[in-house]
Amino acid sequence: MAKTVTTRWDPADHLKTEEDMVAYLEAALEEADPSLIAAALGDIARAKGMSQVARDAGLGRESLYKALSPAGNPEFATILKVVAALGLQLHAAPAAARGAV
Repeated sequence: MAKTVTTRWDPADHLKTEEDMVAYLEAALEEADPSLIAAALGDIARAKGMSQVARDAGLGRESLYKALSPAGNPEFATILKVVAALGLQLHAAPAAARGAV
């Protein structure tokens, strides 16, 4: 039986356009899971270039990797710096009514 060769799937490889990045972050925000949001920001940062994002955010590259890792717990100020460095904005909107079709 032939062995199946797999490679690790990396979302950053598929975030080519600003629209891709916005849609990806929006999907993470809809889940309302802080670790998923941080991971999505990390994927977007890697797609754009982590070193440049870290410089633009005024953070160290290693500390940014750590903050946006699955085990990381970034402060909200860090999240805001990263979002700004990525050229994105966070927006508020009314929550959809529960049970609405």
